[in-house]
Amino acid sequence: MGFLLLEDGTLLEGISFGADGEAIGEVVFNTAMVGYPESITDPSYSGQILVFTYPLIGNYGIQFDDRESDIPLLRGVVVREYCKTPSHWGIDFDIDSFLKKFGIVGLSGIDTRALTRKLRIFGTLRGIISSTDFSKDRREELMEKILNWHIEDFDFVRSSCVKEPVYFGDGSDRIVLIDCGVKQGIVRSLLSLGFEVVMVPAWYTKEEVLELDPVGVLISNGPGDPKRLSYVVETVRGLIEEEVPVFGICLGHQIIGLALGSDTYKLKFGHRGANQPVKDTITGKVYITSQNHSYVVDPKGLPDDINVRFINLNDKTVEGLKSTKRPIMSVQFHPEASPGPLDTKFLFEEFAKGCIRKSYAT
Repeated sequence: MGFLLLEDGTLLEGISFGADGEAIGEVVFNTAMVGYPESITDPSYSGQILVFTYPLIGNYGIQFDDRESDIPLLRGVVVREYCKTPSHWGIDFDIDSFLKKFGIVGLSGIDTRALTRKLRIFGTLRGIISSTDFSKDRREELMEKILNWHIEDFDFVRSSCVKEPVYFGDGSDRIVLIDCGVKQGIVRSLLSLGFEVVMVPAWYTKEEVLELDPVGVLISNGPGDPKRLSYVVETVRGLIEEEVPVFGICLGHQIIGLALGSDTYKLKFGHRGANQPVKDTITGKVYITSQNHSYVVDPKGLPDDINVRFINLNDKTVEGLKSTKRPIMSVQFHPEASPGPLDTKFLFEEFAKGCIRKSYAT
């Protein structure tokens, strides 16, 4: 047995799988039908308990090559049913053994669609997931833990990013990738364009980034509240002032928004899935995108040269920015997909064309 207890007092009892233990986090849902290995290993889920709305998870197992990070950083996984006997030629793990290996608690036998409806109505809720039987005697203790835990109190980026520079590829032009909890699909996308990629810790300063003499800088996706990341915002603001070409993805997009003088705010239940429609306001085209985020950029306060290039067609929130005068671009969605459609992968090529060979090193 196992259970999930929510901050509103809702108790969901089910069958534990994965690791033994107990964890607290934000309970969020993902609507994608496939791509659970990429989602489970996406660092952006740090501090969160992930609910899959698709009823059967794990039927094609997990391959190491599908991972978006070396280890999963999420707090727990909730499914309606998990597959104990997956079928795929390249399986390295079934989902149960994978979660066990990395100490992640799983819970099955839950009506995940009813849980999702609750989250859509009341917004993201905090909760505790446990592999043990629920004890009424512990309810008060568990509720106190939940109500005293706030995701905004944590800087998950520092624990998600690399601790020293890591080099990839051998291209003649170098991109510095500021790692805020990057998905490996972003690295692969840059390498496919022939760049050398230097992944640096999120706390690197403008001077340290420029010393690497990049032709452009990409600010990655990652977990948590962007307003906690004043050190990254300061670095990006400095790079913008130096007119270094910058490209922000997901959290990186939010950081660019803050660096430009705008604000960010938290959505009621976020966008997580592989079918989010966005419209390019320049061309009028609509793309289907993969997304995973809680926060969005407020368009108020943006400089005159910054256009809202992409909007979400479901709720009209900002999905991308582009400058008419400076080498600045950003998107809230994931053009590298992983998982999801590849409709917007062209944005990496667009960024590459804007990268200029210019010496920034002193």
